[in-house]
Amino acid sequence: MHDTTDLEGRGIPSVFVASSEFVDAAETQAQALGFDAARVFVPHPIQDRDDAEVCALADDAIAALRAALLA
Repeated sequence: MHDTTDLEGRGIPSVFVASSEFVDAAETQAQALGFDAARVFVPHPIQDRDDAEVCALADDAIAALRAALLA
């Protein structure tokens, strides 16, 4: 969230990706920072997935990422 806020402040369109476990934490951070950063959430957990599963998560998220960047 902090990196996305910093990049956006520099005029660089940004979206952060996190697992669904962090939806509430992202909202709390957005309120604390006073910036509603674009975000995309993928299913939790991530760390226990193999390479193919992580690639599938990325493939599933790409449309949402693109939309968030272009919004």
